[in-house]
Amino acid sequence: MTQTEKDERYMRMAIKEAIIAEGHDEVPIGCVIVCQDQIIARGYNLVEKLHDFTAHAEMQAFTAASEFLGGKSLHECTLYVTLEPCVMCAGAAYNTRIARIVFGAYDQKRGFSKFGNHQDNQQGIIHPKTEVTAGVLETECAALLTAFFEKKRK
Repeated sequence: MTQTEKDERYMRMAIKEAIIAEGHDEVPIGCVIVCQDQIIARGYNLVEKLHDFTAHAEMQAFTAASEFLGGKSLHECTLYVTLEPCVMCAGAAYNTRIARIVFGAYDQKRGFSKFGNHQDNQQGIIHPKTEVTAGVLETECAALLTAFFEKKRK
């Protein structure tokens, strides 16, 4: 299986988490963290349920992955998330030293790449050793968000 096939496979798992979030009337963002070809953590938005603006999908998954591994470093892991991480989540990813971030849709308003080029990572928003792959299943990921917010506007 190629890296592209793996990325799409795990992004589909993240999309499933986003659908769970939507079912709870949360913004449909989901993620999984993979280590050595095994999903070790899952997360979806819990902002509304927990009344906590920091309860993003990534934050839930970082905590679960650290508990699973018994340590705070995720340097051998990949985060697959349906929407480009915000600056808060990118900062948390920096601190975990996660090896890769793979995201689906760009977040034009709040995504971390708006505040620094994720290709050359000159701004230090993510760890310099973190590799970023953007746009994996972008259309599917963006469609979830578009449909959710269209329903909210009705």
